[in-house]
Amino acid sequence: MFGLDRLMGAFSADMAIDLGTANTLVYVKGRGIILSEPSVVAYHVKDGQKKVLAVGEDAKLMLGRTPGSIEAIRPMREGVIADFDVAEEMIKHFIRKVHRRSTFSKPKIIVCVPHGATPVEKRAIRQSVLSAGARKAGLIAEPIAAAIGAGMPITDPTGSMVVDIGGGTTEVAVLSLGDIVYARSVRVGGDRMDEAIINYLRRQQNLLIGESTAERIKTSIGTARMPDDGRGSSMQIRGRDLLNGVPKETEISQAQVAEALAEPVQTICEAVMTALEATPPDLAADIVDRGVMLTGGGALLGDLDLALREQTGLAVSIADESLNCVALGTGKALEYEKQLRHAIDYDS
Repeated sequence: MFGLDRLMGAFSADMAIDLGTANTLVYVKGRGIILSEPSVVAYHVKDGQKKVLAVGEDAKLMLGRTPGSIEAIRPMREGVIADFDVAEEMIKHFIRKVHRRSTFSKPKIIVCVPHGATPVEKRAIRQSVLSAGARKAGLIAEPIAAAIGAGMPITDPTGSMVVDIGGGTTEVAVLSLGDIVYARSVRVGGDRMDEAIINYLRRQQNLLIGESTAERIKTSIGTARMPDDGRGSSMQIRGRDLLNGVPKETEISQAQVAEALAEPVQTICEAVMTALEATPPDLAADIVDRGVMLTGGGALLGDLDLALREQTGLAVSIADESLNCVALGTGKALEYEKQLRHAIDYDS
């Protein structure tokens, strides 16, 4: 059996997958990250059967724009699988796109999961990966993967703090000797920020905008702090006027976006403060020396590092490749499996 497993391994390209709420990244052993696409699937329902029409970039263009017969959804919600069948199809599609070998070969796949994922959620992810064609599926905690990807010395006997802000969750973790000393997962991330912008515009300007417009506002002029001049830069947006039902164009300023994002930003700051309070004193002293590392797409929100610095008084830095940190870390766990095997869970 082990011989067959080794033989299949010789023919296959082992992979690491960052199965994110917003984006899925695939790292292939020896080649690095070779796929980064939105975690979106568009399908057509016929006679009760779901037929996948598009996955990734093509499906994202359909979000909020589909006719009644087609549905475009994100199968991942808050870092875990919300729609089992669609997630499996998505994983299969990405594996096929990357793994163009014979059907005989089956890759070993390591997937990262949020620290707060329940055993049932972990089993669902593992099962989806195995059903999608993996010969072996391992799971690694997202904060460990993020810290490895950011180049933090997590195997040293010193404390390191990482804050990974993804699409669905924010993971705050203190790591030492290659494992988690304390971790807290809050279900706030990029998606919650988009929702906050949508709700703000609905309340303040009676304007209804879609998710893609909210995301564009966040990435273009999003900020975690009030601009010094009380207004900041602005951009033109379009949506539907809720009073008379017609399309309308208006302007939104950075100050308004900062006001809209105040609640999710405060939740992230509070999660960091709670983690610092629960950290053992010696490790807390190390964190004062080293500061806090921000990773994930949410780390790119303007002035978020300054907002955290003001709340905690610690040095806060953003990882070089913050968007890819978790995928790079999961990939390194695959490359250096012997040294990091205690962090990878192959059975549950």
